[in-house]
Amino acid sequence: MKRIGSTARVIRELLAGAKFQVDYYQREYRWGRKQVQELLDDLEGAFLDNYRPGAERDAVLDYSHYFLGSVIINKPATGPAFIVDGQQRLTTLTLLLMHLYRELDEEEEGTKNAVANCIYSSQVGRFSFNLDVPQRKTCMDDLFRGRQPNVAGQSESVSNIVTRYEQIQNGLSLEETRPGEQPKIDKAALPFFADWLLEKVYLVEIEAASDADAYTIFETMNDRGLSLTPTEMLKGYLLANITNSEDRFAANEVWKQRITALQELGKEEDADSIKSWLRSQHAEDLRERSRNAEPRDFERIGTEFHRWVRDKRVDLGLGRGADFSLFIRKDFDFYTRRYEEIRRAGDDLTEGLEEICYNAWHSFTLQYTVLMAPLHIDDNSVVIHKKLRLVATYLDILLARRIWNWRDIGYSTMSYAMFSLVRDVRRKAIQDLAQLLYSRLNGEESFAGNWFGLHQRNASKVHYLLARMTDFIEMQSGHISSRYHEYIQRGGNGAYEIEHIWADHPENHEDEFEHPENFQHNRNRIGGLLLLPKSFNASFGDMEYIAKLEHYHGQNLLAKSLHPLAYENNPGFLAFVRNSGLPFRAHPEFKKADIDARQDLYLRIAGQIWDPENLLRIAGS
Repeated sequence: MKRIGSTARVIRELLAGAKFQVDYYQREYRWGRKQVQELLDDLEGAFLDNYRPGAERDAVLDYSHYFLGSVIINKPATGPAFIVDGQQRLTTLTLLLMHLYRELDEEEEGTKNAVANCIYSSQVGRFSFNLDVPQRKTCMDDLFRGRQPNVAGQSESVSNIVTRYEQIQNGLSLEETRPGEQPKIDKAALPFFADWLLEKVYLVEIEAASDADAYTIFETMNDRGLSLTPTEMLKGYLLANITNSEDRFAANEVWKQRITALQELGKEEDADSIKSWLRSQHAEDLRERSRNAEPRDFERIGTEFHRWVRDKRVDLGLGRGADFSLFIRKDFDFYTRRYEEIRRAGDDLTEGLEEICYNAWHSFTLQYTVLMAPLHIDDNSVVIHKKLRLVATYLDILLARRIWNWRDIGYSTMSYAMFSLVRDVRRKAIQDLAQLLYSRLNGEESFAGNWFGLHQRNASKVHYLLARMTDFIEMQSGHISSRYHEYIQRGGNGAYEIEHIWADHPENHEDEFEHPENFQHNRNRIGGLLLLPKSFNASFGDMEYIAKLEHYHGQNLLAKSLHPLAYENNPGFLAFVRNSGLPFRAHPEFKKADIDARQDLYLRIAGQIWDPENLLRIAGS
């Protein structure tokens, strides 16, 4: 093997003007929602520890560095460089940079150009991405230029890139920080964040000169000499303190069985379950968001829970060997089982726990700790289920209200509020829990106002609300099974898209709108939107309303309700309309007054789906 070089490089040094291809060792881009969200949360948290609103831009030069891991690059003497290990991270970083480039204002020319140099280069009129994978070029080009890519029939990587880019758009919403909210990356902070990302976030580039050398490094780093994980170190510490050999054997068996079950959920789920358990039941404080602030319980559990348990052994009641044994055989067993139950409910709709799945769709990873907080180790299955329903329903209502009121639901904005909630609901009885959550919602903004709708950065959230409302109407009208998972799909075969009831022809509405901007503003209100199969949008989306109305009658109930025939020979729907009091009516034509009426209808539907009274009904059921 020739000499191997390694160099710490900030992102600008690594990506600007470079050209990388993906080596054959890893072809597909497979990072999921969890990995991308963790990267966004880590970057946002590290940046906000340094950022102070109102500071000069050059303050970024004094911000702390952030280490993002290593990449292995094969740089042969001739030809392109290949990424051997690190493609997942570099692809995600490229998607993040693309989002920043599109969001930076034109007056930020220097930073915008620096970001662009890390994304693409142009030589003799030829545009090419620095991460140059031919199969992904069309998709990446569409995202970079603000177009919606067509993923039908495309590779796993292409489909996942589109989904993860949308997640990044939602994860960094850039909405204005309101008084009293925790600092977040808003429009004012964005140039600082872009500068910090380019100049203060670094990776170690490990450079090999041949395929053989690169693969040897890759194999060695991934298959040999693995350090003990925090989970394994916690196990060793706890078992070592159990003096009775039979107790130690029994505790070890419980540990092995639970870890095996958790690892079936995902690669790092064993550690995530322990973090959620310890945070939910034992974390007492959270680090102040200020530079050089010391990590507290919440952060330490997230990064070194094995050391935290050792340091907090007295507070945890770990004195004699029997205490350590019970800690595994009772506490660890109980709370990791609950975590497994919750995580499975997050992946698929589970009867009575559907809201956990809805919250997981937002990548709201904070919910797992909050859900476990009210659970007591002596709770029976009925009490556990009811407590989970209460907390999941509360979070579902809270998130939907914040979305409707243009509020952020990202990790950095919500973390302090959720930590406060964890302490407030910890081991609460059902009635007390319901009253506390109900009271909290009374202090939050409800569904109000007639102008919520679609804009450039909230398409996936609007899609989600429409999916929930469409599914709700059908289930309440007698449909046997939910179609939520069908409606929420945004890519691939069977995808659904947001349909504008008005085609994009302002000239046809000049009798009501003098300016095209006013037309577009009203056209994008949620009352003027539906959720329909992508194929419908392609075939009929550009038609005038009167021509589309007949086709709406063959679609889901929310679309069908525009047509007069929906109110004939449809007993389930008519009973729902009568019992709910919702102002459904047919719309033979669709003018501004009709959008006003539908906007009010949608607002009332949202009020029924996300009704705080549901909490009291759950507690009393």
